[in-house]
Amino acid sequence: MIDPKVNFVKELLDQYPNWFNDSEKMDLAQMAARNYPYTRLFSPIQVNRLTLKNRIVMGPMGNISMAEEMGRPTNKMVQYFAERAKGGAGLLTSGLVPISQAVDPTVTERGDKSYFPRIDSSRTVFAGWRDLAESVHAYGSRFFIQLTAGLGRVGSPESLLTKYKMPVSASWNPNFYIPAIPCRPMTDGECRTILKAAGQGAADAKAATIDGVYLHGHEGYLLEQMTNPAFNRRLFGRYANWQNFGLDMVKEIRKRVGPHFPIMYRIDLSLALNETYGKRMEDVTSLKSFQKERTVTQTLDYMVNLVKAGVDLFDVDLGCYDNWWLPHPPNSMPSGCFLAVSRLVKEYFEHEKVISNAGLPVPVVAVGKLGYPDLAEQALRDGDCDMIMLARPLLADSEWPNKAYAGRVMDIRPCIGDQEACINEFVEGGHPQCSVNPRTGFEDVFDREVKPAMTAKKVAVVGAGPSGIVCAITAAQRGHKVTLYEKSNKVGGMLVPGSVPKIKYEVKNYLAYLEYQLEKTSKNFDLTVNLSQDISPDELKNKDFDTIIVSVGGSAVTPKLPGIDADFVVQAIDLLKNPELAANAQKIAVIGAGAVGCEAAHYLASELKKTVTVIEMLPTIMPGLCTANRGHLIHALEKLAVPLWNCTKLKSIENGKITLLRNVSNTVPDPFNTWTPILPENIHNPFSKAIVEDIKEIDLETDLVVLAMGLKPGRDYYESCIKAQAAPEIIQLGDSFQIGRVFEAVKSGSMVGRNL
Repeated sequence: MIDPKVNFVKELLDQYPNWFNDSEKMDLAQMAARNYPYTRLFSPIQVNRLTLKNRIVMGPMGNISMAEEMGRPTNKMVQYFAERAKGGAGLLTSGLVPISQAVDPTVTERGDKSYFPRIDSSRTVFAGWRDLAESVHAYGSRFFIQLTAGLGRVGSPESLLTKYKMPVSASWNPNFYIPAIPCRPMTDGECRTILKAAGQGAADAKAATIDGVYLHGHEGYLLEQMTNPAFNRRLFGRYANWQNFGLDMVKEIRKRVGPHFPIMYRIDLSLALNETYGKRMEDVTSLKSFQKERTVTQTLDYMVNLVKAGVDLFDVDLGCYDNWWLPHPPNSMPSGCFLAVSRLVKEYFEHEKVISNAGLPVPVVAVGKLGYPDLAEQALRDGDCDMIMLARPLLADSEWPNKAYAGRVMDIRPCIGDQEACINEFVEGGHPQCSVNPRTGFEDVFDREVKPAMTAKKVAVVGAGPSGIVCAITAAQRGHKVTLYEKSNKVGGMLVPGSVPKIKYEVKNYLAYLEYQLEKTSKNFDLTVNLSQDISPDELKNKDFDTIIVSVGGSAVTPKLPGIDADFVVQAIDLLKNPELAANAQKIAVIGAGAVGCEAAHYLASELKKTVTVIEMLPTIMPGLCTANRGHLIHALEKLAVPLWNCTKLKSIENGKITLLRNVSNTVPDPFNTWTPILPENIHNPFSKAIVEDIKEIDLETDLVVLAMGLKPGRDYYESCIKAQAAPEIIQLGDSFQIGRVFEAVKSGSMVGRNL
């Protein structure tokens, strides 16, 4: 058994950077079928008096803007869950559903409108929940509703402007988004109001035929703020004891629903703030108060007490908003990253002979990038956990369980971990979607199977990036005669260089999936793939296509600067395609700190062992990227001692050096700040400080300059096709139209393919 008293968390975090060098673990993080048949994964398990048909749990993902403004689940939300039930998951869980509207002003907007689903407001919401539960039950799956005590310090501070109410917390704590705004402590009376609401919400859920409740006690939300001494520094009253609020909530729920209704609890074994930030915990104002976080030993003791109070089931992870990449592990984190966490808890429960009030062992659910059947099955066989939680993998492919059970592993569409559509989309004001699955969040709009075309067309798709591939496959499956042209010798477009770094192993898996689907579609439908063919618009015109779809992608931006044409200046894309370009270089400057620049810098420093400096003219590093992905990559670069020079412009390039114009003012933001997020562009921070210019010209020695300054749309080919009148119908999509992400590429390819 792992000793929880040693620095378990630090030792685990220290393993992450080298995980990619473990070939055995990397083999498990692929869509193979080495462990098939998956007998453990598809064995039943009992939770209280409820039997689940298999050990796959759909993890909670915020159902933001999927309910009506007053909180009733819409048909969109019902069909979203019905799709995952039909796909074979044994247990589905909702995203967070607040029950603290009377206390926490951040969970609703002006006019009592809500972007979260609700079960508290009135009986008008019950019908939506009943429809949802019945739809899930129709496919033999079970459904738990995740109740949250609120957002507290991680809620939007806009409540100050819209409601003239301060955000709340367990103690005086800084708001996560704008630390200059304090969150006031709740009174004991307000705490009791939330506890009563939790009991009522659970009772209403049971009445709505929902199968269990799931308490949202991790990641630094309000329930954790009350149950972790990092946030709860109260000196008086019942809730000065940090365990009492959570225990009282479970007891209140158990009182209202009886002994047999399952209660699940989501908890982090540790916030891991001290292990993440070290000395910064003493130096950074917004982190200082959080130093005395709940220890691993304290968490285990609390979990035992929660079982005594009535909890039947746990899932366990690490981290909180202030190191957001831990509870939301991005593509640069290892698969199975928290298996050691679930194993520790499982072994502790076995050692302490922890039994639920129903007289059963308490199952422990593993979380953290487990979307590979071999990995999931191995974790169960090895005793790391009792169940497997899949969140984003079930957005990428709702049929993951059915395909795994049937051994069709290569047909599982893998999650790429970019979190642009599942998290960033609703942060920016949308609803959950998926970068690689265009139906996710639109199950109420698009049928699962594409409809045959009324009239078969002869279609050319030029460019085999993700948009072109998805479009070609979709159009061919509908009965069109499709020819896909690609000027290089490999399909994938920007996915090809994007899959080279080891931290991009999920993109590599997705590329393999696309190649496999192209091969299958070519065998079963009228699809021809022509590689190494740079076809011109005039040549296309001579082939009499009915429709030409231009998806040629973008081209790298090259600034007009002195020395830019030097032999030791290369594009990041070309470097990733041909790492030999860096073979004779040791000191490398990467110009541009977007995602591509930072990933290239990480690759150069970690895999090729180069000395790297990243130059960025903007104040922030990787603006627009999902907070979790951005945070982890910045954190990893800092661990690799890669300088990030923001507010710095490239002036010129000479042999062996570059000249920079760097703002050295102390008002320049800390580029390694991962504890405070970048606010969306439409949110004004009244406390932000102006950046004062103090420009200093600096020479930096370098053997190689890597340009990562973005892409520009490849419009020329489309315009040439239009001018040549190459076909009666010419459609532009993907980066040919506008530079985007995999999210936009796949969606545009699917939409065009479905509507030809």
